[in-house]
Amino acid sequence: MSKSKKKPSLPKLLHNKIYKTGQTRGADDDLIYQNRVIRNSTVLIPYSYYEACKVAPDNEGIFENSFIVLINPEFYFSTKQVDKILKKQGLRLGINTLIFYYSREQWNEFNPLKYKLESANSRKSPLGGQYVARVPATTAAKGSEKIRHGFTTSKLKGAGIRVYEYASTEIIKKCRLQLEYIFWKCLDAYKVVIDQGMTKKQAKERANYIIQLAKSSSLADENLLKNSRIIDLNGNTVCPLCLEKISAVGFFNKVKQAKGREVSDLTITQLNLFHIKELRIGQFNHKPYNLAWGHHHCNIVVKDSGINETLIWMNQVVEKNRKYGFKF
Repeated sequence: MSKSKKKPSLPKLLHNKIYKTGQTRGADDDLIYQNRVIRNSTVLIPYSYYEACKVAPDNEGIFENSFIVLINPEFYFSTKQVDKILKKQGLRLGINTLIFYYSREQWNEFNPLKYKLESANSRKSPLGGQYVARVPATTAAKGSEKIRHGFTTSKLKGAGIRVYEYASTEIIKKCRLQLEYIFWKCLDAYKVVIDQGMTKKQAKERANYIIQLAKSSSLADENLLKNSRIIDLNGNTVCPLCLEKISAVGFFNKVKQAKGREVSDLTITQLNLFHIKELRIGQFNHKPYNLAWGHHHCNIVVKDSGINETLIWMNQVVEKNRKYGFKF
């Protein structure tokens, strides 16, 4: 297939699902983070994890849209020669570092107005201020309302993304390619996309192109995919936790809802993005051979614990039930 020729498009729902894997998780207005933005956005690094997170996973160690270090007020205002300490680490307040207030106690004891500080309003250096605040309301009493200073406008909502969700433009591109390749490894992928509106010719053309591109990009190593719990011994896509073969139908079907608790605007499909090694601070795990498609409910069970820890816990639960004589 020539590169100049336009490739057949995937069904819209599937295309959107793959595209959204390059976005971060949601965050409401009371959090410091941006809501569902591209993973190469400005990263927020807690000061205590700066040394572990300061080097990006590629791009010569440079974050594409820079970073902001968040330092707590207790440390900043209680540490002698704090600016000199930060400078040795390449950090400067208001340039790439902000004081982050997240509790009422911090706000009351180290009120930024007392130190004539201004709230930040830029993700690029200089940051336009020295602090940012997301203090929740405590009671209905006067003076205990929630405090949201900095990065609150509609065009500048949230200071950045969680550092462990970061991925460069190139990594995002590779992940999307490999995830589509994994989709075509589903045992009924061709039948399902045809049912969703593609012709047989379009499905074959699209699949062949993606398979060849994945192979030429070193993203189709079956041994690595098997060892990562992404495909089974027969080369079919499986859920990383339960290891059941995945039907491509799950990319289009919504999650079943409990009777009496249905909601009309449910948008969650039965299959979701699944990180084999969980996202955790100090690591950059949104990368090829660590992303799979898994059941929505299996993903909920694993959460941020990781597959291995989850399996150990599940085994303990089963053993305890057997010990007590319960049958299942």
